[in-house]
Amino acid sequence: MWGSYCENVLEKRVPFRQAHLDNLKALHEMGTLLTVGPTQDVTKVFAIYVAPDVAAAKKLVESDPYWQNGIWTDYQIHEWIQVY
Repeated sequence: MWGSYCENVLEKRVPFRQAHLDNLKALHEMGTLLTVGPTQDVTKVFAIYVAPDVAAAKKLVESDPYWQNGIWTDYQIHEWIQVY
């Protein structure tokens, strides 16, 4: 998943940050999230979810507090074939 952050993300994310991090930790512990993080300039986010299809991946993204509260403003799912 590639997505975008809202303007002034560092300030606006504060009320939702702990719930977001708790969600990511739970997904990671379940093996559903391999990695996630912002670009260095904190304008984009990248994540690798383990999901059976695009619809399931979208549900994972859209259940995140950052999506639900407008911190992530858009996203694209790109199916990926792991070679190694």
